[in-house]
Amino acid sequence: MFASSDRDRAKASGYPAAVLAERLAARTLELVDIPSESHDEAALGAHVTEVLRAGGVAVRDAGDGCVVAGAATEGPARILLAGHLDTVPVQGNRPGRRDGDVVHGLGSADMKGGLAVMVELALAGAPFGFVFFPREELPFGDSSLTPLLERDPTLRESGFGVVLEPTSNAIHAGCLGNVNATWTFHGRSGHSARPWLADNAIHRLARGVAELAEVPATEHVHDGLTFTEVVSVTRIEGGIALNVVPETAIAKVNYRYPPGTSPEDAEAWLRALCEPHGALVIDGHAPSGPVTVTNPFVDALRAEGADVLPKQAWTPVAELVRAGVDAVNLGPGDPAFAHRRDEQIDVAALVRCHELLEVLGG
Repeated sequence: MFASSDRDRAKASGYPAAVLAERLAARTLELVDIPSESHDEAALGAHVTEVLRAGGVAVRDAGDGCVVAGAATEGPARILLAGHLDTVPVQGNRPGRRDGDVVHGLGSADMKGGLAVMVELALAGAPFGFVFFPREELPFGDSSLTPLLERDPTLRESGFGVVLEPTSNAIHAGCLGNVNATWTFHGRSGHSARPWLADNAIHRLARGVAELAEVPATEHVHDGLTFTEVVSVTRIEGGIALNVVPETAIAKVNYRYPPGTSPEDAEAWLRALCEPHGALVIDGHAPSGPVTVTNPFVDALRAEGADVLPKQAWTPVAELVRAGVDAVNLGPGDPAFAHRRDEQIDVAALVRCHELLEVLGG
């Protein structure tokens, strides 16, 4: 392996442990301070390219904002590390800051800390392929990774993939499917002084949403891991004036379903729930990701103390697995801090992630 479990793995990168920690912290803060909200990742992609190229790492522009580096520039990579360049919108949390052993700022947990680990592994000569890609924080239809995998067969032939989404350095296997839909309720407008002459679409919406709210979260065991199926209303729109009974009201619905459920069955279940009350239109659908647990690379990470947990969210692991690459999520960020105003990451978590991934390099 790139570093054996009974040696100082930080030194395998050529740095004492304290130096590695400082490099990872500084690199994370450097990346946090480069704006890269979705659709505005070009500057960060160019920066990553420049840093790697200056460090002697092979890099190529893979088109559509994607950057491919390391072993993946020459052919299929035995190990492929993948991370997204974009963040959610800023919330007064950029520029970032260092406070002792914690780096604060937009994207520090999701997932510029993971990108920093990737960059430092590449600069240290780790024998991996690296993929940096934009637009992950947007709906699945905006994905840049799936089109990249479709047009680049060498990436699809990689042996094993790790997406450095925030997992607190646990192995998160598989991922939930993610359906976003618009639920429209139709009535008949009228004067609010005579509501019996109208048909209130908001009242129709209220009855439908109340029924949906009673649907319980349901646990499903898949390959020994427990995933929770949930459905939620996330937005409501309706009404045009204080004295008008509305003829239309709209709810946005989000449905998360477990591995092992087909996309067709997932949509059919959601329609059966919603369509007795109003019209349902599927706006976006990211299929679930199969669970990868019976794999020698997963075994190697487990041997280093990494727990294996279900991924209770959607991640690009689904895209890699659909393209034929066994993959898991493993990254230094704490999922609890993702997308928060006080987003942050521990330097010790950055070091731990670097150490774990080094183990796969042999």
